[in-house]
Amino acid sequence: MMANTLMLGAVAMASLLAALFFLRFWTRTRDRFFLLFAIAFGVDAVSRTALGLATISEEHEPVFYLVRLCMFAIILIAIIDKNWKNRRGGAK
Repeated sequence: MMANTLMLGAVAMASLLAALFFLRFWTRTRDRFFLLFAIAFGVDAVSRTALGLATISEEHEPVFYLVRLCMFAIILIAIIDKNWKNRRGGAK
């Protein structure tokens, strides 16, 4: 159990670091792509931290997977949005 909590903490820290990385690029470029990625990784960091701190019963387990599904949906929206703008002749 201790190793699982340690791994969740490491993944949460890596997700937070990725969120800060994308947030830095967003402040430089103001590109919505980087902002959406920062939000997605921030949501993942919060989710992994909550998962590491919570005592999980089987009925609460799907909640954490729904949060991850939202995170991946945000990433997918960011990619589609970026490609949609490029296809219509928007900013690259």
